[in-house]
Amino acid sequence: QVQLAESEGGLVQAGGSLRLSCAASERTPSTYSMGWFRQAPGKEREFVTLITWTESTRYRESVNGRFTISRDNAKNTVYLQMDKLKVEDTAVYYCAASPHVSTSARQFDYWGQGTQVTVSS
Repeated sequence: QVQLAESEGGLVQAGGSLRLSCAASERTPSTYSMGWFRQAPGKEREFVTLITWTESTRYRESVNGRFTISRDNAKNTVYLQMDKLKVEDTAVYYCAASPHVSTSARQFDYWGQGTQVTVSS
């Protein structure tokens, strides 16, 4: 069974940086796309970024140029480097895995428990 575990998030000031990691169980196929989604209070879960098994990436427009996704298949780990953070980036961030290449949460079969990222002004 595929299991995903995000690292602890945190509190950071606007303009700062934070790196999240997502450790996947060894059963996670290396061909899966790995994604990050986020959900702010009172809002729907939204796509942030994904990386395919060929390391092709996609980003939400509002984070493009500030966030970077990467993966280390040898360690079964995906990283999300978040720079120039804004207050509006505050949300619970979820790691997810999918056999497809899609920005839709419905296409992701496996999810982590989520980790809180809070950006203060």
